[in-house]
Amino acid sequence: MRIAFIAHDERKAALIDLVDEHIELLDGFDCLATGSTGERLEEETGLGVERVESGSHGGDMMVGAAVATGDCDGVIFLRDPLTAKPHEPDIMALLRVCDVHDVPVATNRSSAEMMMSHLAE
Repeated sequence: MRIAFIAHDERKAALIDLVDEHIELLDGFDCLATGSTGERLEEETGLGVERVESGSHGGDMMVGAAVATGDCDGVIFLRDPLTAKPHEPDIMALLRVCDVHDVPVATNRSSAEMMMSHLAE
């Protein structure tokens, strides 16, 4: 099982909390994360992650490529819906590729908790 993690700056603390709460489960998975999100996950939770570029430098597209090639089974992308992002087209492309390939994507804490609950079964 390979899970990707992405979080906008304003949502990184929430992602760290989520991962901390589910660290035992996530330790058994192959994890992928964009730039500074991956760095913070490693430093603050000890979770081992493969890091790709930051979202604004193509990381969202790199995660999308992993989804498209069947190399990613789920995405947790805690987005900040109140702040416009210059790379919004990349974000929308990632969400679209998840829909096309029927890969679950959680974009807020509640849906991420539901994904964690399902993965724990």
